[in-house]
Amino acid sequence: MLEEDTIVAIATANGIGSISIVRLSGPSALKIALQLSKKKELKPRLATLASLYNSKSEIIDEALLIYFKNPYSFTGEDIVEFQCHGGIAISNIILSECMLAGARIANPGEFSKRAFLNNKIDLTKAEAIAKIIEARSEDAVKLLARQLKGELSSFVNDIREDLLFMLAYTEVTIDYAEEDLPSDILEQIKTKLDAIILKLGNTLEASKRREGLIEGFKVAIIGKPNVGKSSLLNKLLNFDRAIISTIAGTTRDTIEESVKIGTHLIKIVDTAGIRDASDEIEKIGIEKSLEAVEDADIIICLFDNSHAKDDEDDKVLSIIEEHKNKKILTVLNKSDLKNVFDKTLLHEPLTLSTKEDINPLISLIEEILDANTHSDEMTLISKRQVDAVSQTLYHIHEAYSPLNTGELEFFAYNIQEALEYISNITRPYDNEQMLDVMFGAFCLGK
Repeated sequence: MLEEDTIVAIATANGIGSISIVRLSGPSALKIALQLSKKKELKPRLATLASLYNSKSEIIDEALLIYFKNPYSFTGEDIVEFQCHGGIAISNIILSECMLAGARIANPGEFSKRAFLNNKIDLTKAEAIAKIIEARSEDAVKLLARQLKGELSSFVNDIREDLLFMLAYTEVTIDYAEEDLPSDILEQIKTKLDAIILKLGNTLEASKRREGLIEGFKVAIIGKPNVGKSSLLNKLLNFDRAIISTIAGTTRDTIEESVKIGTHLIKIVDTAGIRDASDEIEKIGIEKSLEAVEDADIIICLFDNSHAKDDEDDKVLSIIEEHKNKKILTVLNKSDLKNVFDKTLLHEPLTLSTKEDINPLISLIEEILDANTHSDEMTLISKRQVDAVSQTLYHIHEAYSPLNTGELEFFAYNIQEALEYISNITRPYDNEQMLDVMFGAFCLGK
């Protein structure tokens, strides 16, 4: 499905650098490149050094030209890349000359869209391309590289094949009851259903645990006022981001910053002190603190080693009790002062001083994140993918009852819905695929 028009865009970030890349794609890409370079030909996949000229035959720059002949290119169309000297002015001049020669500016994402339409990539790879450009951590890059390689596509295709198998046999059973069908066909279908439910369930759980891989895992620091939350934030960031004061309630809003621990990007949220506040502004800050706890992947709960437990500590302990499903680290701060707090009230507390060494806490956070990220489990990278898998799982569960009662039309409907939802992750489902399985497997019409 080659497009009729030729598009052009600067493929590198704006700014000064050693090189800048201007990319052409479409039926006139080669013609425009030859016009700007005054070359008679460009050999595919061979870097050619050439002078570039404007429409007045004035020299613009000396650049490397690489021609990718369709269909052996990213978009499946003819592509020419100009690798010119870096700088805004040069690449913009080349861009303008390409437009004068007949190209138009590409719309956002249009190169990837054409690659999709020409069956060069599927939607999982398109999403991975978009996200890998913005990736800020090594973990994100590794995960997205797996999707670029086609790992999720293979996962989806395996499930599609099983669903197509079920749908094809069901349709044959409904329409061609006299055909000789395998006696254990229902057992085969139930076995496949069970396997799909397990795979999709595990994928959703793994994706939920690892959703911070792309944007950064969220770590919320909570505790009563003056327990050292802002000091811990500043120590983790290695600069004074939050105001530190002996006055309780100094932090009235959540403060969010990103920092790298090991190979992991984390978003640290310093929260307002948990207590019964009379000040309206402080109340709002405490509400935001509780919201931060809900969103966090890891919760660091700080307690004051130099003071006995009080009602405000009880509020923090109740938050821990309410969020047992999350990873919670209890920290007994101010270890440089005399111990007064009863350590037995806390589960495996880490004792330290935010004024001194917090490396044990950093190591513990890194260990937790390593356990969550270093896994071969399939991970979904977007809400769109998560929603598609959730809907697929829902319709597969819905298919069980009519299968058991012999209501095959309703069973087929739910399998069809599941097939469409899972297919939306990669490429929309085409009903002809099911027909191919039907007619290919059963030789109908003999």
